[in-house]
This record gives sequence, structure tokens and C-alpha cells, in this order.
Amino acid sequence: MEEMWSFWQLLLAVPLLMLGLYCCYIKVIHVKYDYIPGAPRASFFLGHLPTLWRTLKNKELIHDLFLKWAEKYGPVVRFNAFHRVALLILSPEGVKEYLMSPQYSKDPRIYNRLRNVFGVRFLGNGLETDLDYNHWHKQRKIMDPAFSRNYLIGLMEIFNDQAEDLMKVLNEKADGEMEVDMMSLLRRLTMDIIAKVAFGLELSSLHCDQTPFPHAFNMVIKGVSKQRNPFFQYLPRNRKEVQEVRESLRFLRHTGKECITQRRKAIQNEEPVPLDILTQILKSAAFFFSFLSVADQEESDDETMVDNFVTFFVAGHETTANQLSFTIMELARHPEIVTKLQAEVDEAIGVKRDVAYEDLRKLEYLSQVLKEILRLYPPVPGTMRWTEKKNVIEGIDIPANTTLFFSTYIMGRMDRYFKDALTFDPDRFSKGKSRPYFSYFPFSLGPRSCIGQLLAEMEVKVLMAKFLQRFEFELAPPQSFKILDTGSLRPLDGVTCRLKPRQQFNF
Repeated sequence: MEEMWSFWQLLLAVPLLMLGLYCCYIKVIHVKYDYIPGAPRASFFLGHLPTLWRTLKNKELIHDLFLKWAEKYGPVVRFNAFHRVALLILSPEGVKEYLMSPQYSKDPRIYNRLRNVFGVRFLGNGLETDLDYNHWHKQRKIMDPAFSRNYLIGLMEIFNDQAEDLMKVLNEKADGEMEVDMMSLLRRLTMDIIAKVAFGLELSSLHCDQTPFPHAFNMVIKGVSKQRNPFFQYLPRNRKEVQEVRESLRFLRHTGKECITQRRKAIQNEEPVPLDILTQILKSAAFFFSFLSVADQEESDDETMVDNFVTFFVAGHETTANQLSFTIMELARHPEIVTKLQAEVDEAIGVKRDVAYEDLRKLEYLSQVLKEILRLYPPVPGTMRWTEKKNVIEGIDIPANTTLFFSTYIMGRMDRYFKDALTFDPDRFSKGKSRPYFSYFPFSLGPRSCIGQLLAEMEVKVLMAKFLQRFEFELAPPQSFKILDTGSLRPLDGVTCRLKPRQQFNF
């Protein structure tokens, strides 16, 4: 009996000892970082997590909470969660140091979560998630020619044709009474556009939202969001949803692999191929891989290509659709800006059906509006880095082995960097106006900046120019103008409009 009692005492002592050691470790972390300004922790163990959970429960944006902290505690703010600490770096000095240099990698603890979703490969080792700079740089060199200005200008016809499809759909609904779900239409359209310009695929999801691709992507985005909870996939009630996410991922990757294989075969057989982004990438890759061994070719050329297929689809339609949605939402509050934009579009384009690349350069005020939208409503609010060495930013010591978060959303809404920061003012981006450096980076900065920036800018300009050319619009209430974070930022209520045609067009 005494031996049994000793056994249970020992069994109880082990977890208590482990708990005690863990408490000591948390305390050591607190001591290590507590000299850095930050809000009071809500819990010794949970750190600031309860504050974040309350914010989410109230359907408020976490980035707005961080904005309040930045205004109160300064340009370097500490955030605690269990034994981990992340620092918000909201300083141009810090942005320049960490984003402009290739020596700081993306945070592996964050970006590794995007490699797989529920055990199925998602972004894998593509451009977004590749943490090895040298390997990433090789990928980027292969991809860059396909995203050059000269090559993208050749895709203007596709931008125009796809945008024209949307104009026809909207024209059928433009009676001034019907409520039009603009965000849904824009998401389906931008998916059709990236499929066509990047991979020569005809999805036609604008005309039918029941096609496989929109559903698959919606499920994958849900899966990415749900995967933040490490226990979600293990709960029996979630088994069906988890399986659907996995099947959606397998469908996307299978489609990508088939698309790449068929295109590569057509190029090798010297058959006619679309002059899209995939063709240019495969031709660049063939030249680049000619210098590699067969083993290196197979490693570089197969699954990573599929990773980038999925990456381009996710990044190439979700963020663009969200930017367009925010633009229409915000412009509906500023009829005087809409009038000015329509005058510019009428002068630059008139009643032409197609927008030429040269026309885009004439739309200077539209460029200012779109930049201002990205300042206040960046679909990608920020990025993260991992520092392996000590540094000093704004006079504050940054410890080695620390997660760093950089937010264009927060910095774009700080009066410290932008006067009357919460006021929508496109003129702040007019020529000759001085702007703070390293405080505005909706496409990130430095070597890891978004490869698709120019493509997105051209696409958004063509779509908005045609929309402003054709329609008057107003928001259908209610519209809270709040923001939802699903991994990228989007209008919480969607964007529902009533449309009227501006004038008759006969094309």
C-alpha cells in the first residue's frame, strides 16, 4: 500500500514539476522582454491573448487594437502569448532595416503553417513560403520575366475582355433598384482573370458560382482560418469540413499539375501555346534548368511549380477583389471624388470599349485614389520577419531570435506618418507632395516584395476605369464600413450596390 502511495505521489509530482519549470521559463521570458513598451498582460500564462479574444468576440479588428497600442506605447510594442513574444515594429527605421535586407527571413513559425493545411500540401515551398533566401531567389529569377512590364502589356486584351464580361453582367442589373453583391462578383471575376492571364484556363466562374474552383478556394481559405485553432481538425464534429478542405486542396493541386504538364509538353512539341504567364515561366525555367543536374531539375521543377500555381491563384484573386471592393465601398461615401474620377476617365478613355496601356498612364487621379485605398484598407495588412541577431530600433534593444511584425495598415493610419490619417484624401499621393519613407508598403518592400504588384495595379485600373465609365452607384444599406480579417482584409458586410447606367454604349 505504501509503495502504491509513493507511486501516485511521484506521478503527481512530475506534472507539477514540469508546470513549475514552465512557469519559471515564462518568467525568464518576461524578464528578457519587459523593458520593451507594451500593454499590461491580461494573464501570466496567456499574456495578451485574452485581450485579443475579446476583440474578436466583439467583431472588432485586431489591427485596430494594435493601432491604439502603437499610439500609446510607441513605435516598438511588445506582445506576449504564453512563452512567446512578438514585437510590432512601427518605425520607418525598423521597416527599412528588416524589409529591405535579404538577411532577415520570414518567420518560420508563422509561414510554415501555410505550407500545409490539415496535413495536405498548400503553398508548400512556393514564393510566399520559401524561407531559404538562395532557393527563393532562384525561383524569383525564373518568375520575374513573366511579370515584367513589357510582358504584362501584352495581356491587356485579356484584362479588357474579362472586365467587359463584368460590365455586361452589371448592365443587366443596373436598373437603380436591384441590389448587386459587388464583392461576390469581383471575387469570381478576379479568379477568372488570374486563371486566364496566368494559366490560360477558362473558368467562367463569373457566370456560374457553382463551378469547382470558387468552391474549392472558399473551402481552402476557410481551412487556413480554422487551422489557427490547433485542435479544430481533431474534433469529431469538424471531420466533414476538414475532409472537404483536404479534397479541395487536392483538386487545386491536381489541376495545377495537369495544367503545367500539358503546357510543358506542348512547348517541347513546339505546338501553339497561349502567351500567358505560365508559358513565360516554363520557358524561363527550361533555360535556367539547363544548367542544373537532372536530380536538381526534378526537385525544383515539379511540386514547387504546383506550389506557385496555388500561390498565384490565392494571392492573385483574393487580394485584388478585396481592394476593388474597398474602393467601391469608400467611393460611395465621396460623390465629389467619383465626379472627379469620371471626368478623368471620360477625358482619357471616352466611350472606347478597350482601355489601352497608354490610357492607364493618363489616369493619374485614379492612381492616387487606389493608393489611398491601399493606405487605409490594405488587403494584406503586414508581414513578419525573424531576426537571429540583436539590433537597436528607435533606441530600443531588439533581442535576437525574435518574431517581428510590420504593419502597413497600422502605420498608414498613424498621424505620426500621415496627417489626418483617418481622412480619405487621394491628394496626399499627388505629384510633388512629400510622403514619409518606409511607412507605406501594401505590396511589402525589398527583395521579398510582391511579384504581382504591377499585374494587380493594371488589372484594378482597367476594372475601375470601365466601372466608372459605365455606371453611377450607391451603397444599399446597411453598411457598417467595418473590416473583416480572414487572412486578408475585406469589407465585413460585403459591398452591395444599386447601379444606374451613365450613358449608352454601342460596341
